[in-house]
Amino acid sequence: MSQPQDPPRRPVAAMLLFPGLTHLDLVGPHAVLATDMDVHLAWKDTDPVVSDSGMAILPTTTLRDCPREVDLLMVPGGFGTKDVIADPELLDWVADVGARARWVTSVCTGSLVLGAAGLLRGRRATTHWTTRHLLAAFGAENVVARTVVDGNRITGGGVTAGIDFGLTVLAGMLGEERARTVQLALEYDPQPPFDAGTPERSTPAAVAQVRAMVAAANAEIERTTAARAR
Repeated sequence: MSQPQDPPRRPVAAMLLFPGLTHLDLVGPHAVLATDMDVHLAWKDTDPVVSDSGMAILPTTTLRDCPREVDLLMVPGGFGTKDVIADPELLDWVADVGARARWVTSVCTGSLVLGAAGLLRGRRATTHWTTRHLLAAFGAENVVARTVVDGNRITGGGVTAGIDFGLTVLAGMLGEERARTVQLALEYDPQPPFDAGTPERSTPAAVAQVRAMVAAANAEIERTTAARAR
């Protein structure tokens, strides 16, 4: 008689939380991955973390208690990125977990955190279109794309690219068929009312407005990026 087989081990993911993150950077990939993975939402404590739009997200673990050996590390972006880049404790944690993880990933300006932690040097990567030029400060090659895969580094563009990113990650970990099934379960079939989701396809006036909206926050991110790169 054959012995009963143990169920396959579920992959483990660690997603970094921080005040001022963009919640959709986190929630999009989380929606795609959480069905098939054990996801830890890690922060310094377990108090609610408030996103840059005011939504509160509850951590599931602290940085200290989060598993160090994970299959996937994911860092979201947001206006709070500047504070992460300036925080040695957070960068040390990202560098340590990233050095062990099977996949090292980010969405939006989370790639700048990976870069500041030394995890993108010599790699192709992407980020939000308004901060792409900052990747070079950390030795990364800026690529204009929704999702960029370079070895075990996977980076997503701005905000909504996190869903595309999540499906790319899932396909790499569990196969394309599983990713297709999850896409269907989420009914992810984007049909935006306007073809204006990139600066190349938008109007000059809209591009200028967006740059003005993020100018102050991006200036802070640029300053912390330059300081860290030095």
